[in-house]
Amino acid sequence: MLPRTQFMKNNAQIQFVTICMAGLLAGPIQAAEWQTLISGSDLAGWEQVGGTARYEVHGGEIVGYTVADSPNTFLVTKKQYSDFILEYETRLDAPMNSGVQIRSNIGVKGIVQGYQVEVDPTHRRFSGGLYDEKRRKWMYPLSRNEKGRDAFRNGDWNRFRVEAIGDSFRVWVNGIQTADMIDNMTAKGFIGLQVHSIKDPELAGRSVRWRNLRILTDDLEANRMPRDPEVVPISYLQNRLTDLEKRHGWRLLWDGKTSAGWRGANLDHFPPEGWNMEDGVLSVDETDGRESTGPGDIVTLDSFNNFELQFEFLISEGANSGVKYFVDPDLNTGPGSAIGCEFQILDDAVHPDAKLGVNGNRTLGSLYDLITAENLQTEGRAKQFKGIGQWNQGRVVSDNGHVEHWLNNEKVVEFDRSSQTFRALVAYSKYKDWDGFCQWPDGRILLQDHGNAVSFRSIKVREW
Repeated sequence: MLPRTQFMKNNAQIQFVTICMAGLLAGPIQAAEWQTLISGSDLAGWEQVGGTARYEVHGGEIVGYTVADSPNTFLVTKKQYSDFILEYETRLDAPMNSGVQIRSNIGVKGIVQGYQVEVDPTHRRFSGGLYDEKRRKWMYPLSRNEKGRDAFRNGDWNRFRVEAIGDSFRVWVNGIQTADMIDNMTAKGFIGLQVHSIKDPELAGRSVRWRNLRILTDDLEANRMPRDPEVVPISYLQNRLTDLEKRHGWRLLWDGKTSAGWRGANLDHFPPEGWNMEDGVLSVDETDGRESTGPGDIVTLDSFNNFELQFEFLISEGANSGVKYFVDPDLNTGPGSAIGCEFQILDDAVHPDAKLGVNGNRTLGSLYDLITAENLQTEGRAKQFKGIGQWNQGRVVSDNGHVEHWLNNEKVVEFDRSSQTFRALVAYSKYKDWDGFCQWPDGRILLQDHGNAVSFRSIKVREW
């Protein structure tokens, strides 16, 4: 029998070939009425906002030039678009950063905000990823799509295709799919061409170029590209599963409204107060900042072994909390939290726990008191926290002993819970007195009450 990961890869490849063959047999994509967004030799239909970068039209190209002492500059369409397919080619001088805004708008103080299709020639290689300018930061980093990181060619013309249809956002770079995101925050806005601000005055005068810029607004479903099944879709729909997620076995662990499926860690029922459910958000009240001295931890009724867990969390200033897994609530019936592996949730900048433990192994995203969270995918890039009062996404994968922590779609912890190395870490941690810690066949999932105000939503899981 093939290992699970190899089976899924082979199956995905077969699906992709089948989709492509079906497309070939069905004939070419339906003829469509594309509208060009570069007209003649001027910038008719566009306006400049933000900074003071210079834009010109030359030989059918829009060219933007960097200037010193300017914030990000955007050349935006006067017309707004909702559902569309956008195609363009872009080329930029290294080491420039750029992007194309879609469904974007002008926010407070005249600042451009909204979805951005990234152009990133740095070693990070996130070109074709999706960033939320001046709002939620990275939404689809290419840390979730290693194949897509090699699609962009530095110093050359690169062909982009963007499909924004309903809640679905898909991006291709040079024919390789780089992003597949589901989000419903903004339904309409302008298209914008970004000239990024520069810190080094010697980079002034560098150029970003766009050509063959065109948009399709009709017959969109008939002209969609087949999605690559190897590209992971990332959904930001609140407490709601997509049809694709349902087909792949995902289910909501919290329904967004009731306590169904949960109980108190030391109770046979859900805590009568202290955990609140309002407007699709599950929150624990602020108490005294200590473990389980308020309403107490809550755990799932079900136990899990091989699983993928995703959740969103929002913390208040100075907060401490955690999401635990492989929890046995019967192990600790006295004071304190239930026992299990913990995805640490913490305000690293303020809470004193960030400086305790060993080498930061009690910081945000860490395997609490055992393994320090750090960016494991891009050298020199810090772990990504979107900030206090902002929604952040956590992810835990447990596959036959191999466990990973992900923070905002970038891997920060990886370990084998059945290894000698893991047992050695436990032997020198606060869990040393719990025999076989985190090596039990299965366990419950827990949301921690640590006496601080913390909120959760979009908690979902799939098993195999």
